[in-house]
Amino acid sequence: MPTLDDLKLSLRLDGDADDQLLTGYLNTAKSYITQAVGTESDSFYDDASVIDLFNTAVLALASAYYNYRSSLVPTTAISIDLPVDSIIGQLRGLYDLEMEATTDDQSN
Repeated sequence: MPTLDDLKLSLRLDGDADDQLLTGYLNTAKSYITQAVGTESDSFYDDASVIDLFNTAVLALASAYYNYRSSLVPTTAISIDLPVDSIIGQLRGLYDLEMEATTDDQSN
């Protein structure tokens, strides 16, 4: 999982005034993505073919939480989750493949 320093680097933040807020956003983003993809296999998120997608989605979502903290805007709202939704779709496909392989291994 990305660290607080990773998130601060991606947001180009130097100080530590928002560290507690950013840590909460990281944890929330991780929880959101794992709940959207699947929670039965913790090792799935450490797989080499998955880790970069997962980390990118966590950083993108946590960054969006930080950058768009206000829910009231005087302009047309555009979904900030489009890249995250795309990555979640990819992760779901990979997760389903792993679950099928696990099921097949257990039935043999």
